[in-house]
Amino acid sequence: MIRSKSEYKEYYLCDLRKTGIINKKWYNRLTDRRFKFYKALRFTEYYNNCKNKWYHKIPKKIINMRYARLCDKYNWTIPINVFDKGLTIVHVGTIVVSGRAKIGKNCRIHVCTNIGSASVNGVDGAPVIGDNVYIGPGAKIFGPISIGSNVAIGANAVVNKSFPDNCTIAGVPAKKISDNTSSLYIGDDYEN
Repeated sequence: MIRSKSEYKEYYLCDLRKTGIINKKWYNRLTDRRFKFYKALRFTEYYNNCKNKWYHKIPKKIINMRYARLCDKYNWTIPINVFDKGLTIVHVGTIVVSGRAKIGKNCRIHVCTNIGSASVNGVDGAPVIGDNVYIGPGAKIFGPISIGSNVAIGANAVVNKSFPDNCTIAGVPAKKISDNTSSLYIGDDYEN
């Protein structure tokens, strides 16, 4: 969660670095939708978390409306304060994330992914996902579950139970298929 302007810059630059946008020429950045989205996401988080005076109410509403319009335009439902730094959106496409979910550092997420809340055995909740997690295209993750750090979730997996650290999961319903970690998919550069 962003608590200061320096953290806002740190989160934003980390997102750009993990996505690879920071190495592009300035004119290529302008055409990359993710560049604009990361800036809007992190600035909206910063403004909502840090600007709490009475005279910030109107600008906060305007910033939130602009962010919501950008999410609608790109077909992403990504609430603020869900992803830690290092978010990587690989392709433009449908991504739906519950506002109750918590996702750690260096998450690499693909299109058609759904991370939602659900009620399981009378317990209502949303997923808590660790650091350095790869989420493949079409993955569905829901319910009050916990997914450990360094986990790779395969394409079209349906994850409805908790999994420990350092494994690869896939299938419908998801199960552990190997001890390979997400480093095969997101690299070993886990810097902040």
